[in-house]
Amino acid sequence: MRHPVRPAGRFLHRLRAHLCQGGLIAYPTEGSYGLGCLPDYAPALRKVIALKKRPQYKGLIVIAADFSQLQPLLAPLTTTEITAITQQWPAPRTLLLPVRRRQVLPALRGRGRQTLAVRIPDLATARFLCGAVGKPLVSTSCNRSGKKACRTEREVRRQFGRRVMILSGRTGGRKQPSQIIDWVSGKRLR
Repeated sequence: MRHPVRPAGRFLHRLRAHLCQGGLIAYPTEGSYGLGCLPDYAPALRKVIALKKRPQYKGLIVIAADFSQLQPLLAPLTTTEITAITQQWPAPRTLLLPVRRRQVLPALRGRGRQTLAVRIPDLATARFLCGAVGKPLVSTSCNRSGKKACRTEREVRRQFGRRVMILSGRTGGRKQPSQIIDWVSGKRLR
């Protein structure tokens, strides 16, 4: 299924319904296609992990249109912290931030972890998608674990066929995945 990355009208309704029913989507991000679903729907998270053949202890990245979409998932932050964090974005920079434990499923944050990897993407179409859906989205690289990330629709179709709804569009062209930085320690993890 191929669809535009800037959905409108009837298609937007179909996209939201697809996600609410646990469907997966593939969509352009800064460097590759992302594989996504709603971050608060456990069956969809399990599908992503199974489809990628990803170890369950690893967490997943969540992207959003803006910081307000992320706040319900995160532990309370001071105004100063929010200002410092939001100055980091939009950018291909993922931050590990403390979570509201009961709001974030273990499959999303990773077993035993108290942080969540979050990003406001540099690619405007990815931000637009989150805004159009009205929620943040899981954004893990669209590939089987250990394989090269899909950079084109054709590669997504080859690896995943009809198991994901593909939103057509160009990636941002970055060669490297986003940086991952632990906000508390300042340590760069990727």
